[in-house]
This record gives sequence, structure tokens and C-alpha cells, in this order.
Amino acid sequence: MICKEFQDLQLSALGMGTMRLPLTDGKDENIDEAATARMVEYAMNHGINYYDTAWGYHGGNSELVMGKILSTYPREKFYLASKFPGYDLANMPKVEVIFEKQLEKCQVSYFDFYLFHNVCEMNINEYLDEKYGIFEYLMKQKENGRIRHLGFSAHGDYDIMKRFLEAYGEHMEFCQIQLNYVDWKFQEAKEKVELLNEYHIPIWVMEPVRGGMLASLSDEYAKKLETFRPDEEPAAWAFRFLQSIPNIVVTLSGMSNFEQLEKNIRTYEEEKPLSAEEMDTLLGIADRMMNGVPCTACHYCTSHCPQGIDIPSMLKLYNEHKFSGGGFIAPMALMAVPEDKQPSACVGCRSCEAVCPQQIRISETLADFAGMLKA
Repeated sequence: MICKEFQDLQLSALGMGTMRLPLTDGKDENIDEAATARMVEYAMNHGINYYDTAWGYHGGNSELVMGKILSTYPREKFYLASKFPGYDLANMPKVEVIFEKQLEKCQVSYFDFYLFHNVCEMNINEYLDEKYGIFEYLMKQKENGRIRHLGFSAHGDYDIMKRFLEAYGEHMEFCQIQLNYVDWKFQEAKEKVELLNEYHIPIWVMEPVRGGMLASLSDEYAKKLETFRPDEEPAAWAFRFLQSIPNIVVTLSGMSNFEQLEKNIRTYEEEKPLSAEEMDTLLGIADRMMNGVPCTACHYCTSHCPQGIDIPSMLKLYNEHKFSGGGFIAPMALMAVPEDKQPSACVGCRSCEAVCPQQIRISETLADFAGMLKA
């Protein structure tokens, strides 16, 4: 297993995410404990020492199951990460109660790594609001040794991340972002990496194969990649992309079965970063995969919208929602948008379309988006 230096630690470059553990009956809350224990045993024996859980994973049962399984191993043999669940605004006044409960569920006296979970448009104001005391409480736990390293995860856009870093950046030791070769452009991951580099903050990766999407490519794309590396499977290409990006310490993979675990561990037995030609080819495939509306965010449209809708932002979220086949990112971001500025507020006047250089059928796209969200 490749290891990466983080301060005085040696962390496995591949970490085990626990949001998609094996299930007994297909229901997300019913984790197959025996299968998970077998996976953890294999991971431990093959060099994985970083395990990531969270309050809300598997209906709250991920922390319980991982705490039970990891308690059978010496505490110094693994690094455990969990997160404060700020994705639910009802949790904001409960940081102390939740943190204490998390330690109990995970059967530990401290977390090696602890994160502000999912800093995004919907919760940035609350995370920065001193009345909740979240930052102060977590810093106190760090001072008391109950949090060894404090960081944050982010699904929000660049500006949200920058705002959080301007407030707390000097105290953040690491940051976990959604990073893969599709999101390099699609979710501005490249710019987010550059921002974190400016703050000298090491990077943790989530969604390296975008929920499994990049582990299975069309024959056209797979054959194109095979001309470079005949022995590499699509998922390995996603990891090799990440091995080509400096400053990445831990890449988390939410492996849901033993076969995925075995394959990913084999991939991380050595580093094989991409050549310039391979990188260009992979990013070219990503461009063709996205196939969304070609908005360039020129903002000509916004000055002609009688509703004052931020059309480029809505089109960006539309592309995300359509490409992902749904998911939580677009609905989550729209929670911070007033109802009269949402896609459903479009009156179909087409004034925006008259000035769109890309000739996008904006009114139809927003109507389609509103229908997708309603469904």
C-alpha cells in the first residue's frame, strides 16, 4: 500500500469510506456486519489504515458498525474520521450532544480526524454564525486531544469554499472535496485544488469514481484507454488520474463489496501517474461524457431576465443533476435560493435566449429542470 506523509503520520493513500457498505437486504440502514468485518480485516492486512464515517451514513448505523468492528483492533493501528452533520440545519445548535454521541457510537475516546461536514450554499451562514459555537467547540475538543486533526469537506462551489477558508482557513489542517476527472472541470475541482494549494491545505478526495459511474465506461471510451494501458480497468484510470494531482494525501473509496476492495488495493500498491497524452485523452473523454447545455457563464442572459434568475448558476446545476441522474447536490444548492429565483420561477418570456451567444433554449431547459426537481 502506498502511504502519504501528513505531518508526523503515514496515512494509507487509499482510505475506506463507509457510506456504501454491503447491505443485508438492499435497505441502506441494514449493513451486512459480517461482510463489512471481512472487508475491514482484509483492508487492515493490506495496509489501509484510514477509515471514514459520518453521523448520517446508512441512517446513522455506519458509525455504530464501524465502531464495533474497529474496536477489535488496537487503537494505534487505525485512523478514524467522522464529521459534524451540518448538512441538516437542525443540528447546528447540537454540536456538543452530537460529538459526544459520535464518540460513544464509534467506541473511541478521540477522533484522529474530524470534519465540518459538507460546507455548501445551504449551511455556510450557519457554519460561520458564532451563536452556534461550532468552530469554538471543535477547537476546544482539539485542544483537549479529543480531535487530533480538524478539517472540512465541501460540496459547495468555489466561492463558498473561499468564504469558509477566509474565516477558518488558518485552522484547517485538511480538506475533503469531490474530485475525479469528470469534476475536474464540471464542478471546478481544478480551481478548488488551486485554492487549497494557496492555503497550503492537504487534499482528501471523495467520489473518485463518482459513485461508481467511472468504474464502468462505454466500449468506445474503454477501448480508447486500453490502447494506452491494456491491463488497467476503468476504475483504475480514475485513481491514476488522482495520482497525477499533487497534494492529494488520502483518496476515499466507498467500496460496497469485497471485489471492489481487492481491485482498489491492487491499484494502490503502486503509483502510475498519467502521461500528458493520457491526461489529455481522459479529460477529452470527460468533456464528451458530460454532454450538457453549453453555458459559458457570460451572464448576458441575466440582465434580460425579468425574474432576476441567476441563469448560469441554474444551468450549471441542471447539468449536474442531469449528468448524475438526480442526486443531492442540485437540490441542496437550491435550498439556499429563494423560491422566486428558482428554475420554476421562469415565465418563459425568452428574453434571455435573444442574447445567448450559445443559443441555448434557456426557458425550455429551466422548465425541464423544474420538472426533474418536482419529480
